[in-house]
Amino acid sequence: MSFGLNFRAMPFLRWISLTFLLLLTGITAAAQCTKKIAEIPAAPELLGFHLGMTKDQIKAHVPQTKFGHTDDFGVSKTTINPYFDATIDKTKFEGVRSISLDILDDRLTSLWIGYDEDYKAKNVEEFVKLISQSLQLPATAWSSWRSRGQQMRCADFELIVQMVARGPSLRVFDLAADETVAQRRQAKEEQDSTAASAAAEATEAPPEIIGDKKAKTYYVGTCHPEKEIVEANKVVFKTTDEAEKAGFKLAKNCH
Repeated sequence: MSFGLNFRAMPFLRWISLTFLLLLTGITAAAQCTKKIAEIPAAPELLGFHLGMTKDQIKAHVPQTKFGHTDDFGVSKTTINPYFDATIDKTKFEGVRSISLDILDDRLTSLWIGYDEDYKAKNVEEFVKLISQSLQLPATAWSSWRSRGQQMRCADFELIVQMVARGPSLRVFDLAADETVAQRRQAKEEQDSTAASAAAEATEAPPEIIGDKKAKTYYVGTCHPEKEIVEANKVVFKTTDEAEKAGFKLAKNCH
């Protein structure tokens, strides 16, 4: 009886391994989204909005839009509520509860749309399938997000789908813009920290320099004479240089 490997079977085994590897590679490739912002189609679910549009373009699309204050990082935000503004043409936003926009340096960088609970997609899975088809995205590229949501990261943007108030919601945002804001926040934090340190140093009281007229010595900071200097012999200097010029020497126990 031989327990050796049947060498005739080795080519077949290699073929099986190679086939499995190719299948695995194909699955991995299919699970990646390489689409860029400029390639996102004008899907009906995006309601005529697209990343990169200017404030003027947004106002032309929805004249009732009012932009919020621009913060220290160049970001302004606004929310459009079609069913709470009688002047908005609701036929353009059927089934939509709210639209939140983030603007960075006059460009739309984040679009968040909340749909009503009676929207045609009733759950995350249905909406993911719908938006994948509309935006021409690989359906296998979605991954779980938080507890029940789904997310997809593409070349330069990301999508998040979740249920809010029993209706689906979609957020599409520019990854480079998020990074820009993060860098600006960090730069401001560092600037504020440096300014705070400089202010603290400026307001910090200089070390007290006490001189003993009798001994012709002086003491700095936490260095104190063994016996208290009588008031008649005590003198205060602003700097050690001033004390030295007055003929005083640093006390031996301060060295």
